[in-house]
Amino acid sequence: MSETQDPGARSTDQGQQAPTLNRWWLVGGGLLLQFSIGAVYAWSVFAKAYQDAEPWQLTKVEASLPFTVTIAMIFIGSYLGGRVQDRRGPRVVALAGGVIYAVGIVLASFTRGSEDLWLLIASYGVISGFGLGVAYIVPIAMLQKWFPDKKGLITGLAVGGFGFGAVLTSPVASWLIGMDEDQPSKAFLWLGLAYLVMSLVGASVFRNPPSGYVVPGYEQASAAAGAVAAKDYTEKEALRTPQWYLLTAILTLNVAAGIALISQAAGSAEGLAGYSGGAAATVVGVLAIFNGGGRIVWAAASDSVGRMPAFAAMLALQGVCLIVLPHASNQVLWFVLAAVIYLCYGGGFGTMPATAGDFFGVKNAGGIYGLMLIGWSLGGVLGPILISALFGDGDTPDYTLGYTTIGIIALVSVALTFVTKVPRERRADAATPG
Repeated sequence: MSETQDPGARSTDQGQQAPTLNRWWLVGGGLLLQFSIGAVYAWSVFAKAYQDAEPWQLTKVEASLPFTVTIAMIFIGSYLGGRVQDRRGPRVVALAGGVIYAVGIVLASFTRGSEDLWLLIASYGVISGFGLGVAYIVPIAMLQKWFPDKKGLITGLAVGGFGFGAVLTSPVASWLIGMDEDQPSKAFLWLGLAYLVMSLVGASVFRNPPSGYVVPGYEQASAAAGAVAAKDYTEKEALRTPQWYLLTAILTLNVAAGIALISQAAGSAEGLAGYSGGAAATVVGVLAIFNGGGRIVWAAASDSVGRMPAFAAMLALQGVCLIVLPHASNQVLWFVLAAVIYLCYGGGFGTMPATAGDFFGVKNAGGIYGLMLIGWSLGGVLGPILISALFGDGDTPDYTLGYTTIGIIALVSVALTFVTKVPRERRADAATPG
């Protein structure tokens, strides 16, 4: 059966295809795939193990390298995966991405000591990071085509699975590492095999909607009687617009603000709010739930309040919370502020795919949004570097300078949301002749 055929679609009298509840199977498949690749956010469990294990004893910088390389490779994979998906369909790309990701994880399981750090970086970082990027973009672009009536909610669900991946993986990874604490890499064999099964099962149901597909009762503004169809941009056309660069800048700044805290969350919980080491680790695990939940909550909210108002709220809330955070000596207050920041950080990933679809159309969404994910890589590197530099080299980090500076940057960034408008060819008022 072709990827463009939906066995659950039924014909209307006009010859078009109307969706049934079976389109939600695609959401389930997307969540399963994202659960497996979202496990990358559980790296902190391995980083600590590699620092403690006798054959490894990596420094903090060395232990962070595989994860850093993974994040850098995501952009390359998502760009190439998005381009191929727009031409060949989602299933083959998602299957390939899932296999590459799992192969990299399994190869990492054969490393045995610090002399194998290069192989750990090459397998977990380069190979798995590339496969992750290839697979990540697929359900985001595909589901927007199936759910034009719920674009924000559905992309939020798609990337929400990615956010929850670490929540599911962390305890399992800790248990597997505990079976042989001197060889934490052995845990990757079983995890890689599990990721392979999950990604293959999830991707097996992927397909694009058939030609002429419509959702009963839903009519886009540009499809109204007498209107001209809104323009679907190609990648090159999108890159010629200022809107693409503005959206990428907003994504970069939203990522940088949130990950500035995420990269220092455990230490800040201890140093600012007085959590014990064990309690801080538990709190960070709980906060990951808000990262995943924010992708769904903010994406759904953007369907009602609008994309740019949603981003304005996310950046403003992060800015205010970051400025207040250094003064939160109460554990409950610190947790609430951190939870809001995690919600907004995740919300950016949930809302931006739908925003890109609104601005440039969904026909070439894979390639266009895949390119925009350079903001993830940029923000993911700049945020931790900047906050570390602002904290200083002393025994006691300068929390006030660090978080206040990042908070002010986030607040200033709100201005971008007021100047970022949908391209004229995509606006309802421009779609009608005359």
